[in-house]
Amino acid sequence: MPPGVARDMTFNPQDRHLPVFQHPILTVLVDDSRSFMDSLVFQMDRTRPVVTFTDPREALQWIREAYTTRFTGFLPVRVTHDDLTFLTERRTVQLDIDRIHRQIHDIHRFVQPGVIVVDYSMPQMDGLEFCRALQDLPCKTILLTGTADEGVAVQGFNHGLIDRYVKKHDSNMVERLDQEIDALQQQYFTTLSHTLRDLLTRHSFSFLSDAAMAERVRQLAARYGFVEYYLYPNPAGILLLTAQGQATLMVIETRTSLASQVESAEAYDAPAALTEGLREGRIVPFFWPGNGMYTPACVDWEQYCLPAERVEGREEFLYALFDLPRHLLDEPVVSFRTFLTEFERNEGSLTGR
Repeated sequence: MPPGVARDMTFNPQDRHLPVFQHPILTVLVDDSRSFMDSLVFQMDRTRPVVTFTDPREALQWIREAYTTRFTGFLPVRVTHDDLTFLTERRTVQLDIDRIHRQIHDIHRFVQPGVIVVDYSMPQMDGLEFCRALQDLPCKTILLTGTADEGVAVQGFNHGLIDRYVKKHDSNMVERLDQEIDALQQQYFTTLSHTLRDLLTRHSFSFLSDAAMAERVRQLAARYGFVEYYLYPNPAGILLLTAQGQATLMVIETRTSLASQVESAEAYDAPAALTEGLREGRIVPFFWPGNGMYTPACVDWEQYCLPAERVEGREEFLYALFDLPRHLLDEPVVSFRTFLTEFERNEGSLTGR
């Protein structure tokens, strides 16, 4: 892949659901041989940000500190209670779904140490010991092994101490490692968003757990070069970003949600062509002046609608891709390209090393 061209998002075929959000993250490489690491990093995907350590204890300390101080887990929920009684049985849970896509304004989202690649044979601590010390964290692990260590790696994999292992001396080692890192990055976000996704799919975001929609998002990412995406609340859909930070909103409707659009349009005496197009599922609207629904402010309705594309999953989904007006975002987007430039210029300031 040419330098400066970010790879598209990858999806694990075993997980047929969509994580609630996904973006590039750090790979951490731990090996006591500096020359081996320098050679490996040089051969890896040039758009993959990598942090390296020759001391496994220093690496463990940095990874733990990263999760403790900067990435304590992502669940945009807030617990509220009755202000008069403070009774625990009157607590409610509120979801701040807007918080999911607001991550696009924070450059530090890319600095999460999501995949750890560690050599098995190190004098201070072997790779399995290292991975055992990370078991309570959401990061994924890959063990690098020599020929004599393969049996140990299989044992570690079977016991759940590592997620993958790659043999150092394989002729296609670098290519295999890149592929495994890509797959584990998606699993990382699947793990992070599992609980939240289960909550959301019971409400207005059933597409998150639909295999056909997951496949369509994968296809769109490959076609248009999207490298990150986030659940978007209103209208329901997915906010997709290119490496340059160009934002596209995939508005996703169902027959039920389109019926609500028809009701809103009819309440404001919308043109018949609009209500008929919505009722028949021929168009998908993005009425951003009306907070997602038709109002008299959207009288020139054609500029807020696009032809519907269809996905047949467990139910019929209709979607369209809209350029997201920049004024709908409170702050500028921090793109992955911007991050890569800053990471190359001043890695220490971003990673705290």
